[in-house]
Amino acid sequence: MRRAVILAGGEGTRLRPYTTVLPKPLMPIGDRPVLDIVIRQLRRDGFEHITIATGYLAELIENFFRDGEAYGLHIDYFRETEPLGTVGALALIDGLADDFLVINGDTLTDMDYAALLERHRHSDAAATIATTQRDVQISLGVLHFDESDGEMPELTGYTEKPTIKYRASMGVYCFSPRAISHINRGERLDFPDLILRLIDAGETVRAWQSEDYWLDIGRHDDYEQAQEEFERMKDRLLPQD
Repeated sequence: MRRAVILAGGEGTRLRPYTTVLPKPLMPIGDRPVLDIVIRQLRRDGFEHITIATGYLAELIENFFRDGEAYGLHIDYFRETEPLGTVGALALIDGLADDFLVINGDTLTDMDYAALLERHRHSDAAATIATTQRDVQISLGVLHFDESDGEMPELTGYTEKPTIKYRASMGVYCFSPRAISHINRGERLDFPDLILRLIDAGETVRAWQSEDYWLDIGRHDDYEQAQEEFERMKDRLLPQD
């Protein structure tokens, strides 16, 4: 059975004032909440059991999605009574006895979640992180020096407005059950801290280098971009019933 945990407990402070009345996963993209799109995608990819970790304005999310019958799958909830960070709730969710998918509730992508989970299952990894390439344009001239040359170092190079390429997390992960043993029950823990804890413990953490469409709608600029692009991307993002 394919199981997913959706992290939907954050306050969405970067999207205020919208998120003073709506939790971020219920923010509309086109004519539907972003979390509705995510759940329909998970159903398309064969996931049968989804646990939504809620916190801020939890009742709105729980009343919208209920038990998942309308989606043809099983949805249950873990409600945080106090903030546990981005992954602390995983130690308190029952039944995570097999490899499972974790996704942030504000993630908009057209990736194949089932393919990611299967690749993780056939690897030696305790955790697999879906990554995307991002380019950052530096709007300044960047100077390069001989750093060992004292207070007035010799200039060794000059790059005008360089572009820096890097791999970033897409907010989609897979975990093996043994990864959960590195989270103390009731501990507040964020995802980067868990990953560093796994590496320090000698566990294998792998990256899945995705070329899929992706936006994190947690910032105003990205949310507006998602609204602008949704109609053009709708056939890729929204499975046909």
